[in-house]
Amino acid sequence: MRILVVEDNRDIMANIIEYLQLKGCETASALDGLTGLHLAATEHFDVIILDIMLPGIDGNQICRSLRASSKRHVPIIMLTARDELSDRLTGFKAGADDYVVKPFALSELLARIEALSRRINGGGRRVLQLHDLSYDLDTLEIRRAGIKLKLNPTNLKLLAILMQKSPAVVTRRELEDTLWGDDPPDSDSLRSNIHLLRRALDKGFDQPLLHTVHGVGFQLCVKSR
Repeated sequence: MRILVVEDNRDIMANIIEYLQLKGCETASALDGLTGLHLAATEHFDVIILDIMLPGIDGNQICRSLRASSKRHVPIIMLTARDELSDRLTGFKAGADDYVVKPFALSELLARIEALSRRINGGGRRVLQLHDLSYDLDTLEIRRAGIKLKLNPTNLKLLAILMQKSPAVVTRRELEDTLWGDDPPDSDSLRSNIHLLRRALDKGFDQPLLHTVHGVGFQLCVKSR
């Protein structure tokens, strides 16, 4: 799962991020409300963990904004130090799906994330679809026009990013940061992986899906001829 954590306490943030990454989750984070809202509105996440008391705009405002504007229901778990019924009701009315009261056990937080994700998604498989290309995020099976494709682990992550962002153009910097973080390999690594991915996705098919936007990045989409 890809999880956004919006929390202004750096220690709590670091503990959540470290734990979720150890459990195999991909994470993004924000220390204030405006940054959190921007990330939540422009990127794909499976679950959002949202503190209520934030600088800028608070968690309830973020939740209301997302529910009003988003076409997709992303599960939101509120973090709060207050356990009054009125506080919880305010959050639920804003659109929250669950509440976790501070202090909390990280194992309980993960259990709530997994349970909420299953409930929201109906326990079904998570499948990305573009044209005749499908990517099952649970089994890692990729098919195009019914033909099973084989990708290396880096290309699997690369394809997931591009499909989740499609049809947006994803910059080279964003791809490198997501794939390798603060320890990127040599400058030709992304180019090599894009070449391998393009060969796997498009070779032998009439309609190319992976496009280079020169000077910017890459785009996965169907373009009219």
